Amino acid sequence: MKNISSDHLKFVVSILLSALMGYAIGIYGNLPWWSFVVTNFIIAIAMNQKPGKSFLSGALGIGLLWLSLAFVIDNQNQHILSIKVASILPLKGSFQALIGLTAFVGFLLGGLSSLSGSFVRK
Repeated sequence: MKNISSDHLKFVVSILLSALMGYAIGIYGNLPWWSFVVTNFIIAIAMNQKPGKSFLSGALGIGLLWLSLAFVIDNQNQHILSIKVASILPLKGSFQALIGLTAFVGFLLGGLSSLSGSFVRK
């Protein structure tokens, strides 16, 4: 019988690896914006987790990364660009909704790529 704490540790390590690799490939790689999908896929293959936990770890890693990056970048320019973009989209000029939408897209893409990697492992 497996130790429950090792499953939790594997889950946390998977979240941290997804966020770290997603950040590193975005900053240091001369690759497209969606390159983190490949890293999440590889992490999910390497870490033996159930599909649900794999989805959640990849989704949380990338979703929280995108949320924090969008928030920091948006605060640095006093929400000027995000308010303009949110007024073009049907968000009624809400920069908070735009940041939330950005995090949600990262959450879904990170989770689905990790889920795919988990299914490939099986």
